[in-house]
Amino acid sequence: MDNEKIEINKNDVNNKHKKNEPKKKNKHIVRKILIGILILILILIGYLAYKTYRNGGGIQGFLSTILGQNETTIENLEEIRVLVLGASQNLTDTIMVASYNPKTQEASLLSIPRDSFIGDNKEKATSWDKLNSVYQGKYPEKVLKEVCELLRINIKYYVIIDTDALIELVDTIGGVKFDVPIDMDYDDPTQGLHIYLKKGEQLIDGVHAEQLLRFRHNNDGSSYPKEYGDNDYGRMRTQREFITAVINQTLKPQNILKIGDIIDISYKNLVTNLKISDIKDYVPFLVNFSSSDLKTATIAGYPDTYNKLSFIVHNNKEVNEVVNELFIHSIDDVNKSLINIELINASNNKENLTKVKELLEKAGYKVIKTSTNKNQVEKSEILNRTSESDIVIDDIKSIINIYNTKEGTVKSTIDLTITIGNDINLLDDTQENNNY
Repeated sequence: MDNEKIEINKNDVNNKHKKNEPKKKNKHIVRKILIGILILILILIGYLAYKTYRNGGGIQGFLSTILGQNETTIENLEEIRVLVLGASQNLTDTIMVASYNPKTQEASLLSIPRDSFIGDNKEKATSWDKLNSVYQGKYPEKVLKEVCELLRINIKYYVIIDTDALIELVDTIGGVKFDVPIDMDYDDPTQGLHIYLKKGEQLIDGVHAEQLLRFRHNNDGSSYPKEYGDNDYGRMRTQREFITAVINQTLKPQNILKIGDIIDISYKNLVTNLKISDIKDYVPFLVNFSSSDLKTATIAGYPDTYNKLSFIVHNNKEVNEVVNELFIHSIDDVNKSLINIELINASNNKENLTKVKELLEKAGYKVIKTSTNKNQVEKSEILNRTSESDIVIDDIKSIINIYNTKEGTVKSTIDLTITIGNDINLLDDTQENNNY
């Protein structure tokens, strides 16, 4: 009996071991799966770290990697240029051109006075001849066209900043520290606009950002001091300096991770012809941008009255001096069709006038006046009347092989006067037209 009991107990023990075997096997399989997953994660982390390093390292490299970029992405990125409009009902109170070059990490911000005269007839001028009247609540493309013609450069994109977008953006990045230049006290019940800000550095939230950017003068008529820039010029300076502060705040590490929210806010509230595909490749490189590399300016002009209306008037020379500094980096930046050229033939060959005109127009320039000078000259010359950039002058030199240039006075709508002398050496149609 005892032996039988012992045998039974042994069988019970064996049975228990057999029941536990699947559990042990399951645990072993789970352990292998977990190890495999861990190895996979480590491989992915290693690959991500490697790609981040190859894409420049740091936050920029990380963002480039998760956006699917590689180390050659930046080679294909050109300078991006955008018209920025701050709309108020049917008018555009804020008109700026912003540019960013990811290769050089340089950026520019140019303010354009809203009362800039864009008409053709001073005696018959109306309020419709002011730049800010073009928008009318729905025509950003028309404003873009006028600004391109005023600055004589190529701008592809526009962005209309909505008040709600501004408020939400500033609040999303935690407000902006800004030194308010003067006490601001203004009320306009018709627009529901009430501005109350004290002079000095303070944290500006979204609501106060709108007040700051729309301020022109106080209830008592006082405005920014003359040395700061009064009325519209003061407002444009404040707008540029506040945007610089917004950039600094947005690019802080704690806000970089909010870039998705910032883009969402932009596309929810902004009207633009920019697509995410147009800008996503630029985002990682923005983290390396420093506001010290931001150039800012206002188009020079002077106030004048046409047909009893106040305008800001510009001439091409004043405009070119600013635009050349901020935006002209290559001949591709120039809208050649808006450069007006006068041709004077002072050579011993009357056909030279036709040949030069054809060459210039084929290259995209606009010849608006031609004449012949009976008194011949030996050396051809380019008279630069409106401070056209060296890039433009060098381009024209390469087209018609003229080497002499000098500065001239403004003459009506003419930008360049080209005198054709006996030394002109025109290239044959079959000869390659290279830079000399």
